[in-house]
Amino acid sequence: MALVVVPVRYPLTKHSRRTLERAVEVARERDAALTVLHVDLYQNGKKVTRIDLKEAVERAFGPLENARYVVRTGFLVEESILDEVAAEEADVVVIGSQQASRLRRIFRRFTDNPDIDRYLRNHLDCEVITVESARA
Repeated sequence: MALVVVPVRYPLTKHSRRTLERAVEVARERDAALTVLHVDLYQNGKKVTRIDLKEAVERAFGPLENARYVVRTGFLVEESILDEVAAEEADVVVIGSQQASRLRRIFRRFTDNPDIDRYLRNHLDCEVITVESARA
């Protein structure tokens, strides 16, 4: 079964909801499992549990079939996302445009190519879908 990974903020922001909504659509279209990922930053000292994340998502979208909820702790959100994508061998990652910008900055530090989609496709065999911010 294919796997879609979607990193989100907790509590869910308006943009996280849009990104999650697109990820749910992609998972349904492709009959894929969905991993909803939140990264707790060590330096923030907050503790979000899988149950917190699941309840927030289900309040916004109702129960989701084939969904898994993951909370990782790390120093950099972007590194934790890449680690999860690689560990789970995700087929698709759905990220918000703000997250895409941060990932591009990190890629520029490590590579000459800030093209996230190409980098992930080449290194992780993964498709990236970017969800644009809602216009006010």
